[in-house]
Amino acid sequence: MSDDASTTALLLVDPYNDFLSEGGKLWHRVKAVAEEVRLLDNLREVVSTARAQGVKIFFVPHNRWKPGDFVSFDFPSPYQLGTAKAEVFAEGSWGGTFHDDFQPQPGDVVAHEHWGSSGFANTDLDLQLKQHGIRRIILIGLVANTCIEATGRFGMELGYHVTLVKDATAAFSQEGMHAAHAINGPTYAHAILTTGELLAQLSA
Repeated sequence: MSDDASTTALLLVDPYNDFLSEGGKLWHRVKAVAEEVRLLDNLREVVSTARAQGVKIFFVPHNRWKPGDFVSFDFPSPYQLGTAKAEVFAEGSWGGTFHDDFQPQPGDVVAHEHWGSSGFANTDLDLQLKQHGIRRIILIGLVANTCIEATGRFGMELGYHVTLVKDATAAFSQEGMHAAHAINGPTYAHAILTTGELLAQLSA
């Protein structure tokens, strides 16, 4: 697989304050794993290096909760119901705003919000990637065994080369991280790297 920056995209999944900031509604659930893997530092390094190397950044955001969401759904998922109950990523709220260190810059693409786990399902992500000539996707952000996995698996089915970055993501438990990278990841991802390995690759 060519490492040509022009055909590579960095997919930054759900970089909301509710996930990444002290006081965020889900920070307490990812904090232990996030701090152990140095999530925020690694995210900053990956995004900064990708920008410097001309890799296009795609924001892949979760649906920002609004009153009435999922109420009339026939089959809302347990996660969707939990999101609604806690008003996670609420539209117009601080928690539903991207973390200060991960704000879209000119030239970035912000895909339509996904309703479930996959950034591809019912969004324009595939169209946007194809229109920008992307063949390889690198996934970072939250959560390793839900949105990252669902987006990466869907991307593989669509024909993209998929790279996971083990320490530029987090989960609610070490078991979730293990499942994402040691059990499930190898069934669909073409590369599973550390931040250091990815940075070396991008800078080569």
